[in-house]
Amino acid sequence: MMINWGIIGCGDVTEVKSGPAFNKVPNSRLVAVMRRNQEKVQDYARRHNVPNWYTDAYALINDPEVNAIYVATPPLQHEEYTIAALNAGKPVYVEKPMAVDTGAAQRMADAVTPGSKLTVAHYRRAQPVFLKIKELLAAKAIGDVKFIDLKYVQPAVTLEDLQKPGIQWRVDPAVAGGGLFHDLAPHQLDIMYFLFGRIKSATGVSANQAGLYEADDMVAGTMLFENEIVFQGLWCFTALPEDAKDTCEIIGSRGKMSFSVFGAPEIQLTQDGKTETLRFDKLQHVQQPMIEKVVQYFLGQGNNPSPAEEGVDVMRLLDAFTANIDFGNDFY
Repeated sequence: MMINWGIIGCGDVTEVKSGPAFNKVPNSRLVAVMRRNQEKVQDYARRHNVPNWYTDAYALINDPEVNAIYVATPPLQHEEYTIAALNAGKPVYVEKPMAVDTGAAQRMADAVTPGSKLTVAHYRRAQPVFLKIKELLAAKAIGDVKFIDLKYVQPAVTLEDLQKPGIQWRVDPAVAGGGLFHDLAPHQLDIMYFLFGRIKSATGVSANQAGLYEADDMVAGTMLFENEIVFQGLWCFTALPEDAKDTCEIIGSRGKMSFSVFGAPEIQLTQDGKTETLRFDKLQHVQQPMIEKVVQYFLGQGNNPSPAEEGVDVMRLLDAFTANIDFGNDFY
């Protein structure tokens, strides 16, 4: 059997990160794309050799040749198109963040029946660098993990950038659920979930310090995993360029691991006072390893690599950190 993909929302994220990978993994091909702008969707189909294109999402969903849907629109449309595709009997691979808020994500998860499948595009789970981190943790390479310290500090977007449609929706809470935190933090928080498991409690604070757009630009959050490991994270999107930072440190009883979630694929591993650097090849299409696992899952040849229920939990973390609500011991 072949998985014949249709993409709803063939925008920038699908140009290199994901789109070409659908034709590069076994038993998979891209047969249709959709975008509201006819000129742009025609151009995309021509450049990527996609045989069919649409300007209406439901026309693509109902295309009999398409048997799997990739929802790559801004988050506001994720719920509608995911549920529509599931109701049409087609498995779905949906971009992150899973939805605009926890409620929408939960409705998407609830729409999954015993005969349907939904995977969230938390694609770093399948990348070699993060699989190696998970392997090292399982082998207790740094002993018993005590806490994680994550910092993501970036300069403010310029007024010129704020005029670009690709930036405008990302900082509009109505469309994206939040600002750049909601756009980027799902990658980081899902990796924490992937590495350390279920969460016991989570809380946070957020603020709009610069007032450049409606969404908050400063977020701080803490969480306690069920295994008693503590996480603390800080996200600032209004720093000076020289203060930019993308670091995650996992501190253990015998050492630590340091890495960047968005930067070069490498791990600084410190054991008993000695540090070594583990380096990995940069991926041409960052979603390809995950898409391969998704295809296997859709074909019944593997487990769901990023289940909807775990996507809901990541959304709960985003809401816990930014809504200034203490979820306390009632995270689940």
